[in-house]
Amino acid sequence: MADTEPYESALDSVPGAHPYPRTSRYHDAEIGVHRCADGTEVRYTKRRLLPPLTEDTEDTEAHVVGTGERPDLLAQRFLGDPGQWWRIADANPVLDPRELTDEAGRVIGIPLAGGFPRGERRV
Repeated sequence: MADTEPYESALDSVPGAHPYPRTSRYHDAEIGVHRCADGTEVRYTKRRLLPPLTEDTEDTEAHVVGTGERPDLLAQRFLGDPGQWWRIADANPVLDPRELTDEAGRVIGIPLAGGFPRGERRV
């Protein structure tokens, strides 16, 4: 780990530097700093709170879950990246992402790719 120490300290000194990539669900999460009794600083990601779900379906597309579908496969098909499964989970009232696809026939909301409202989605 000694090889990464200079890189990490340089990154920490850059204003606005964030430890998570833009595609991460934690990218916009606030980074906290805990100071230990010996003066050591420990950085951590503060809890990520979701905005309340609304009945507005302008930003989602209804999808009927088929047998064998998974959140990551849906993210690949609709959003172009299996790592974006969390966007689908955020758009639906579930505690566990596996609940999204555990029952064939369930209707879930899929966020529109690129954040374009219905009718303006680019292909």
